[in-house]
Amino acid sequence: MTAKFKILLVDDHKANLLVLQRMLEAEGRTFVLATSGHEALDIAREQDDIGLVMLDVQMPDMDGYEVARQLKANPQTKDISVIFVTATNKDEEDMLKGFEKGAVDYLPKPLHKHLTRAKVDVFERLYYYQQELKMALKAKEQVNGQLERFMHVVAHDLKSPLSGITSLLLILREEEALQQSEELLSFVDMAVGASHKLADMISAILDYSREHQDNQPEEMVEVKALLEQLVQLLFPPANVHIRVADNLPALYTSRQKLQQVFQNLISNAIKYVDKPQVEIAVGGEDRGDYYQFFVKDNGPGIAEKDNERIFRLFEKIDNDDDNGKGTGIGLNILKLLVETQGGKVWVESVKGEGSCFYFEWRK
Repeated sequence: MTAKFKILLVDDHKANLLVLQRMLEAEGRTFVLATSGHEALDIAREQDDIGLVMLDVQMPDMDGYEVARQLKANPQTKDISVIFVTATNKDEEDMLKGFEKGAVDYLPKPLHKHLTRAKVDVFERLYYYQQELKMALKAKEQVNGQLERFMHVVAHDLKSPLSGITSLLLILREEEALQQSEELLSFVDMAVGASHKLADMISAILDYSREHQDNQPEEMVEVKALLEQLVQLLFPPANVHIRVADNLPALYTSRQKLQQVFQNLISNAIKYVDKPQVEIAVGGEDRGDYYQFFVKDNGPGIAEKDNERIFRLFEKIDNDDDNGKGTGIGLNILKLLVETQGGKVWVESVKGEGSCFYFEWRK
């Protein structure tokens, strides 16, 4: 049920309050009346759902300017809109004083019914927009909080065994048998490098969970060069062929986040290989405010019913041939990374023929 728009009317003459209330009565509105500045402040502090204050300027004991000043000084009431209602002709200096104290508009007495109703209608719509925004921000904060807790658990659980693997590789590298084989040493060095790179990615996930997107470092990124480096780090098997388009842009963005998205998609294409020769193509095109990238493969494909489900947390496609591969985490993280850029991610696929993942990245 939608909350009613509550208006606090303040005037030291009760008759003026009643006239104003009758003028503004409409479905979905409720009114609270106060005959002094002190009473108005008490009501505003006690009732946290007031959307608008219509405030007489000239009142004994405490005038409208002081009431507005105290409303704006209190964190609990500072966001309430205030309209001054005045019976005197205000010059520019007095009006500026009123705006400085917190008024957002003036209405002269005697009040013009249609003008008064029109202005209040505007503030009513503004109030509901603000409430919707607050609810959206609250929901976003809850999701971010859940994401942060989840990321910390995942990163902690991954880092411990990874550190052990790296340590064992470094010990193994010192073995005499390996020292006598340059080829084996090269393989171990590649494995150590990959382990360090994975540790960096886990750290980046932790950073992502802690910091607001605006706090993430940005730099000019040559996307083609980034992808070429990434392909080398992934050590694709000999039967996997990855083609990177030449016409890729340079973007001012977070290198780590963009790399995480590409790494997830390309790694999945390699991981779920089901053909003797695997073809992976990476490219994109300019779409105005966004650059639309794609990663296309000739792998097992995805059933249409799973096209959206695979982006949900811990969701995996029903595939008897995957041998338990994947955790259902990667694509969900990918989706979150893309959405923090204001873009979206989706897949087009034919079961048995391959998939093409698309994502938008804001310029």
